[in-house]
Amino acid sequence: MVDLLRKTVLTGIGLAYMTKDKIEEVAKKISAESNLTEEEGRKLAKDLLNQSEEAKRNLETRIDKVVKSALGKLDIPSRQDLQKLESRVEELEKLREKRE
Repeated sequence: MVDLLRKTVLTGIGLAYMTKDKIEEVAKKISAESNLTEEEGRKLAKDLLNQSEEAKRNLETRIDKVVKSALGKLDIPSRQDLQKLESRVEELEKLREKRE
């Protein structure tokens, strides 16, 4: 069971980073081996491309979550936190200039 899950994840990652040309090449090979019609082959290629795009989005989302979690544990300020601080500093500088 674990091996099947591992293979599925690795396949998903591989599919996520296959180029369009490579996916089309794989689809043609599968079509030829499976005796699919030209239309079925095009549908297979389209489905593989869609799965590739979805796999990319899912992988990027997972990576983002892991990185955000790791940064949160390290107590590193976010870009938003830094922007808030920059805004406060600018306001304080303006106030200081008015007083001088």
